[in-house]
Amino acid sequence: MIRSYFIYPIQFLVLVLLQVLILNNIQFYGFINPFLYLIFILWMPFETPKFLLMSISFLTGLTIDMFSNTMGMHASASVFLAFCRPFVVKIFAPRDGYEVSHRPSIHDLGLGWFLKYAAILVLCHHLFLFFVEVFRFTEFWNTLGRVLSSAFFTLISILIAEYFRVNVESER
Repeated sequence: MIRSYFIYPIQFLVLVLLQVLILNNIQFYGFINPFLYLIFILWMPFETPKFLLMSISFLTGLTIDMFSNTMGMHASASVFLAFCRPFVVKIFAPRDGYEVSHRPSIHDLGLGWFLKYAAILVLCHHLFLFFVEVFRFTEFWNTLGRVLSSAFFTLISILIAEYFRVNVESER
């Protein structure tokens, strides 16, 4: 149990460095921007208090903002994701509820559950982020295309990271 608390800072550092150094430089005509750092928020345990979840999300987004020069857009979108997360978790809760040992992962809850959970939260984040960035509805369809394409590639990168995490944990 104590060991898992040491893993979170390492995950944070790796995901932020990966996002800032590699993924922020991937742009396909401005339409595809994968944001893998979101998985850090998605991987937080179910029993994480809401205040702590929102604080960690704010710090995660603010760190990305500092390196990306985006003036709080990632911080606000990450806080919005953290705000939506408990509702999504409650919607997809099993009939008997979540076990204390379960974490939001493919390994514990299955591919279908994780895919729905991650897809909805990634879409919430991307809708908030891209519409705040544009801040007008005159380019609604263009922005919606950016949201959907970026969300698709973000979700694929999250699934790859999740399978990588499952393989690493199974070797332990």
